[in-house]
Amino acid sequence: MTDTPHGGPAAGSDPGRAARDAMLLRVPELEREVLRLRRWNACLIFGLAVLLGLEITLVLQTARAASGARLAHQVSAREFVLRDSAGAVRGAWSAGPDGSARLVLQDAAARPRVKLSLLGDGTGGLSFTDSAGRVRVVLALLADQTGSLAFADEAGRTRSVFGVSPDGAANVVFADRSGTTRAGLGVDGRGVSTFTLADRAGGAVAEPAAEPPEPAQDQPPAAQPGASRKPARTPPKPRP
Repeated sequence: MTDTPHGGPAAGSDPGRAARDAMLLRVPELEREVLRLRRWNACLIFGLAVLLGLEITLVLQTARAASGARLAHQVSAREFVLRDSAGAVRGAWSAGPDGSARLVLQDAAARPRVKLSLLGDGTGGLSFTDSAGRVRVVLALLADQTGSLAFADEAGRTRSVFGVSPDGAANVVFADRSGTTRAGLGVDGRGVSTFTLADRAGGAVAEPAAEPPEPAQDQPPAAQPGASRKPARTPPKPRP
């Protein structure tokens, strides 16, 4: 039988007390761990609040920008360049130093195909160019208010022109492959019509004159040249 010191049984003879002593030793460490977790939770909550605030601000700014885009805004520049998804230039809208303004649209091969121009003197025009760089169709309004629509062939020669003058005259002209005028149809400002045909040398072969005005309805018809009138018959004398 083992002797025990005064004051109670040996320490190893009470397992529950040893466990309690161990737990009491870990209490400060647990408290420090709980405090550390609380700090991490506070930081996490603060970070989430900041992110949520930034997201709300971004949404509000985007909505404000979208609503502002529907309002009238002014953008000023001397030239605007249009590019496709590959970065190639497909168009340009520019103002020249001479007072002109032009809009040019290009195809995928960077060839100008459509041009809208306004010159400094007020002349406006719209032209269409083929893949070879030749102008094929031109619609223009000159500064003197003359309007014209011209068509060219694959060689770039003008083949047909329709024009209207400020005095009210209108005409259509047709040319052959060499550019020589072959036929023309027009009406002048007085309302008199003309029709002209030309031979291969360019000389007029048919140019009907304008018809004279028709006589009034109450005016008797003129006598035909060379026609003779029959003399009036005298009544016969009575016999005695």
